Amino acid sequence: MKQLTFAARHHQLTNINTWTADSQWLAFDVRPSGASFTGDTIERVNVFTGEVEVIYRASQGAHVGVVTVNPQRDEYVFIHGPENPDADWQYDFHHRRGVLVRDGEACNLDAMDITPPFTPGALRGGSHVHVFSPDGQYLSFTYNDHVLHARDPALDLRNVGVALPYGPVTVPGHHPREYDGRYWCALVSCTTPAPAPGSDEINRAYEEGWIGEEGYRRADGGWQHRALAFIGDTLSVNNEKVPELFIVDLPDNAQAWKTPGSAPLCGTDTTLPAPPAGVMQRRLTFTHQRRFPGLATVPRHWVRSNPQGSDIAFLMRDDSGVAQLWLISPNGGEPRQLTRDASGVESAFNWHPSGSMLGFVSGGRIVLCDAVTGSLYPLTDHHDAPPSAEAVVFSPDGTQLAWMQEVDGFRQLWATETGL
Repeated sequence: MKQLTFAARHHQLTNINTWTADSQWLAFDVRPSGASFTGDTIERVNVFTGEVEVIYRASQGAHVGVVTVNPQRDEYVFIHGPENPDADWQYDFHHRRGVLVRDGEACNLDAMDITPPFTPGALRGGSHVHVFSPDGQYLSFTYNDHVLHARDPALDLRNVGVALPYGPVTVPGHHPREYDGRYWCALVSCTTPAPAPGSDEINRAYEEGWIGEEGYRRADGGWQHRALAFIGDTLSVNNEKVPELFIVDLPDNAQAWKTPGSAPLCGTDTTLPAPPAGVMQRRLTFTHQRRFPGLATVPRHWVRSNPQGSDIAFLMRDDSGVAQLWLISPNGGEPRQLTRDASGVESAFNWHPSGSMLGFVSGGRIVLCDAVTGSLYPLTDHHDAPPSAEAVVFSPDGTQLAWMQEVDGFRQLWATETGL
């Protein structure tokens, strides 16, 4: 167990892709707490020397946070709030964007156009938690829509989108808050404000994760090169929210991404942006009849696939109400319960790069979990303060595991060797 940061301020890790590709640095932001978006800098710490560097500093009243790293090169992406915020336009779910930094140069990831006719490839609101695909080419994000929020906040449904290297996207700029972006963006989930009870319809898509280092093998034997799994909120026949697991297969070429389906890619005055042709979400779990239906929402977690693309891990409560790890194939079928510990899983989790283990908090300790047997192997013993449930992240070489933990009232970064 090694404390990495010591400054009298908070240090915040994102839930995945926080390490540089060489396993030397951890990227973080400096929000006062996970829920307060008032940090001014994106920084990184060298896990061996303790050196801290500022990657980006916000200006003009803007704030930044939730940084992730490209797994293939020294490139960072994070949420950027609006410059010069005022009474009409300040940071919110639908007022934020992704910013990329490479070699000290910053640019907008996504474009925004909120003036009809809208621009294909541009968003109409805010993107959040940008995560590179394992090959470093695409990025996933969650999204909220300014246009529908202005019409009726109840229509602004959380969705999952993808940013693709098929830009740049230039918008007419009829509104002072519009901007251009380097990547082409499209939504890949479908939501509706009022899902039919007992159906596969959802009113929220969130906590997504990429499938496999190179995708997964479909049931027909073919190889699906890119896919995303995410949580979608369904309604039971009794009109109760039940989070279920969904997957969407993604195309590989620019033309497919730029071909509209049955609705406009960029949306309309009254509808959300729609997925490209052929991009359809598919439900993987059916838990309405369980004693504790749905995926667990506490602790908050993001669904994660093993590197081989054969298993998607998620949290679901057992019959005692304890959150445990479960696995399911991207092709569907019955989920398999992996952990059975009385303490359950107490944090978000990630896979070891080998796919042989997962890491998370259980019993107030950092543990490894065997991906076949579910056996737990503690990496730490007593903690003066409990490890944060928000992020437990392996280094790309698999030798270290990082997390957050409070010391004298400030959230600090820690790491331990995995022995793997």
